[in-house]
Amino acid sequence: MDKELNITDAEWRIMRVIWTLDTATSRELTNVLGESMDWKPATIKTLLRRLTDKKIIEAHKDGNKFIYTANIAENETIDLASQKFFNQVCARKVGSAITNLIDESELTQDDIDKIQSALNKKVPVEDIECNCIPGKCDC
Repeated sequence: MDKELNITDAEWRIMRVIWTLDTATSRELTNVLGESMDWKPATIKTLLRRLTDKKIIEAHKDGNKFIYTANIAENETIDLASQKFFNQVCARKVGSAITNLIDESELTQDDIDKIQSALNKKVPVEDIECNCIPGKCDC
């Protein structure tokens, strides 16, 4: 799978169901997302085709239906999406972005312990070089 991840918000919804169920048919996806998202079967089939074209999922024919499975694990997708996001943020503002993510997220004690452990292992740097357009950044 290409390490360039380009998944739309709607495709993320499809992927969440496939990851949760391990495999899914378009009918199962329609049952889960049709009501909660008010999506028609044609919308779901279009999204499945796009994900298949991107090689993010595979379709296997089983009788008169297709079974869809993920070609990439959920954790790997989250890692790639996080990297993509942080590559688009000013290097000097990454800490603020992480703080905002923590502030806006519901976290279990286990989550907090993992974050604290990662912070305890992190070696601070003296200065972070700005990666914005020279002379055009307000950082």
